[in-house]
Amino acid sequence: MSDPKSVELLARAERVIPGGVNSPVRAFKSVGGKPVFISRAEGPYLFGADGAKYTDYVGSWGPMILGHAHPAVVEAIISAAKNGTSYGAPTELEVIFAEKVISLYPSIEMMRAVSSGTEACMAAIRAARGFTGRESIVKFEGCYHGHADFLLVKAGSGALTFGVPDSAGVPVATAKGTLTLPYNDIPALKELFAARGSEIAAVIVEPVVGNMGVVPPEKGFLEAIVALCKEHGAVSIFDEVMTGSRVARGGMQERAGIRPDLTCLGKIIGGGMPLAAYGGKREIMEKIAPLGPVYQAGTLSGNPVAVSAALAMLERLDAGVYEKLEHLGARLEAGLTAQAKKNGVDVCVQRVGSMITMFFTPGPVKNFGDAVKSDTKRFGRWHGAMLSRGQYWPPSQYEAAFISASHDDAIIDATIAAAGEALQAAIKE
Repeated sequence: MSDPKSVELLARAERVIPGGVNSPVRAFKSVGGKPVFISRAEGPYLFGADGAKYTDYVGSWGPMILGHAHPAVVEAIISAAKNGTSYGAPTELEVIFAEKVISLYPSIEMMRAVSSGTEACMAAIRAARGFTGRESIVKFEGCYHGHADFLLVKAGSGALTFGVPDSAGVPVATAKGTLTLPYNDIPALKELFAARGSEIAAVIVEPVVGNMGVVPPEKGFLEAIVALCKEHGAVSIFDEVMTGSRVARGGMQERAGIRPDLTCLGKIIGGGMPLAAYGGKREIMEKIAPLGPVYQAGTLSGNPVAVSAALAMLERLDAGVYEKLEHLGARLEAGLTAQAKKNGVDVCVQRVGSMITMFFTPGPVKNFGDAVKSDTKRFGRWHGAMLSRGQYWPPSQYEAAFISASHDDAIIDATIAAAGEALQAAIKE
């Protein structure tokens, strides 16, 4: 890394923050580099601590669908802050926000605001357990639903294997309530329900995986989850923290025409602020305190500044935004594929809307087992070469890249050209 100011800041940060970062992937460990510290952002661009300009494809890991520092969102934040930053009491803004979310997601009849995607998923699963009176949950290998203890579990050796903790500090007893399956494996899901359906409280899934790179659902997979949950009295939960209002205004469930029992939202619906939500069927949500016995609370839930930012963003997500994002996404997908072919590099470019990943494996990538076949060392070299060319791509092979409405054709074409040069550099090393 040639940014002296970032080098200095990282050294300072490492003395007071674990790894020098407040979220692990920001450390750039998986790409063999060191992070650029960001001083500001505008539209499709980030500016490093030394003032270097980067075209951004991280977008704060998804929320910045309109681009950074959108004037309307910034103005909403400033205006709200002038009235006070937090009350710890109900506001009309919370009601308007809930009504807006419910209008975008027909599966949501009631919702509760929280402060993060992790909190949304944790609370949704607690609600499902409280509603069903059961304890076991099912998740899919490679899907990330936040860092709650019982969700930090990866797949075992078989479809019916009890969960094993994927992090130190997670009790084995806590993990045992989590059953794991391969993503996109309908037969394994049916087998699990046939064997233990009466024990399962919920199945939680990323309807498009963005946490092992972009992996779309195969035909019938999401439908099978919802149908099997209904048949066996379990709760289907779509974790749309990443896909919500990203792949469509109403998330992947709108795009696929499916209604899960519960939905977890975050990122875009927070307008770039710490705001998330979970919601779904009224009969389930009425189990939440103070109406029911399932306790969940949060001091900053429904924060007026965050809600104001969210409303300003959501109100601007019209059909034209998604048409542009689809156009730019298709252009980038075609360009990356062409550059890889031109340079003789085996890659698999996968995209859903404005979410995209270039896997350094021939593919296709249908599950975590496919994803880990990627050449991560070559990806790391490519990432470094992209960064040196002013392209800020996610610093992990297993993370989705995001396009914003502030990108345009010229920016995408420049990125494609840079990607080609970076591929050549990655091959030579």
